[in-house]
Amino acid sequence: MTAGKEQAQVRKTDYSIQTEWMLAVRDDRDRRAFAQLFDHFAPRLKGVVARSGAPPAQVEDIVQDVMLTVWRKAHQFDPERAQVSSWIYQIARNRQIDILRRERRPIPEEIARQEDTTPDASQVLALEQETEKLRQALSQLKPAQREMVEKAYLGELSHTDIQAETGLPLGTIKSRIRLGLERLRHELKTIGTP
Repeated sequence: MTAGKEQAQVRKTDYSIQTEWMLAVRDDRDRRAFAQLFDHFAPRLKGVVARSGAPPAQVEDIVQDVMLTVWRKAHQFDPERAQVSSWIYQIARNRQIDILRRERRPIPEEIARQEDTTPDASQVLALEQETEKLRQALSQLKPAQREMVEKAYLGELSHTDIQAETGLPLGTIKSRIRLGLERLRHELKTIGTP
């Protein structure tokens, strides 16, 4: 074997499993490898995109679009220039910036890259169950209460921001949030009981 081939062989064996999947997608258009990439990165991307402030309705669309872009632009991936996780998270950040520009909202901070730690399946399941319980409990609130709770906690708006947006008196906003949270606590206890 020549020195160049030996060096290339050594480099190839140093790649992470995710990089090997990406190279299989890039070089062979390997659908199975892409499915593995999707299964690995989609849940992580959902978490990152959701934490960056994207509305829940957009999170799934962004993740789907990012992974479709990964498939379409696989030929651009170079493991010598970037790790596959960095490359995919950069695609996600660019997609969010495009959406925010289109909506004329401020651009979020750069997406923090998560380490490639695989979450325990039971943790993923527990989180999905908790999210579903919260969704059910929120749906039981009066619309006015639900709107205020979502703006304050999911939209991360201050009471003053909500007042400016809705024109409602500050006391009404605080009251709806307080009553909504009390009802939400009650609904979550009820949902959690078999």
